Amino acid sequence: MTINAPLFKALLPAAAIPFVAAIGCSPTLPTESNAPLDLSQFEIVDLSHTYGEDTLYWPTDTAGFDHHELAFGPTEAGYFYSSYSLSTAEHGGTHLDAPIHFAEGGTTLDRLPLSKLITQLVVIDISAKTTNVDYRLSTSDILDWESEHGQVPSNASVLLRTGWSARWPDALAYLGDDTPGDASNLHFPSFGEDAARLLIAERQVALIGVDTASIDYGQSQDFIVHQVAGAADVPGLENATNLDKLPATGAWLIALPMKIEAGSGGPVRAVALLPQEPTEP
Repeated sequence: MTINAPLFKALLPAAAIPFVAAIGCSPTLPTESNAPLDLSQFEIVDLSHTYGEDTLYWPTDTAGFDHHELAFGPTEAGYFYSSYSLSTAEHGGTHLDAPIHFAEGGTTLDRLPLSKLITQLVVIDISAKTTNVDYRLSTSDILDWESEHGQVPSNASVLLRTGWSARWPDALAYLGDDTPGDASNLHFPSFGEDAARLLIAERQVALIGVDTASIDYGQSQDFIVHQVAGAADVPGLENATNLDKLPATGAWLIALPMKIEAGSGGPVRAVALLPQEPTEP
């Protein structure tokens, strides 16, 4: 699979152009202006759940996902035609929280810079600790990760792997409670406040995300991680999946949400690019 190199360069923030320098791998952008970028040099991992009748939403968003058929079948002119309408809350399924979600005056979804959405990717795996369903990432977890992999780079995205996406779409298993309209008794792991402050204020990451329903753990009542992220203009990716297929470092994240004017969040198709070792000729 190939894509036009100038187009790909236009999509990437300037700092992302030198793939070799940034991720230490062999794939390089072509030097000729019209040469294609060979995506066969990368494994592409889909980090998004499919939207459909089983999509999970925050319990207070009870309308769910509606995909309504408008037309399906042969037309009078003899050709096939299908069309649907859709309706969804902003914050359901694999989606992106814009800073304005919890920060008055924060950036809206349509104004998020691409430099926050196309970044180096760091994955912190706490799945061994989430037998405690209320576990929160700690600063010591981050420091332990950094002792093995090096300091979290500035302007990177950090995705937290809890193992929770394996429970999707079972609402009771995934959220800890499946009572419609009631979000008071949820149980799932996520970021802790101190860890979020370390990543956002000190490491200055571009984005944080998780394979659970929220960047705050299920029992949170003040959504402090959302507050910290929103105040720093950092978006949050929620309900990610396939994080078990990603390395701790070395991949790139592309997380492009629906461009909703003044949106506080919206559906996102997130993918990771993993460089592949060159094969012998």
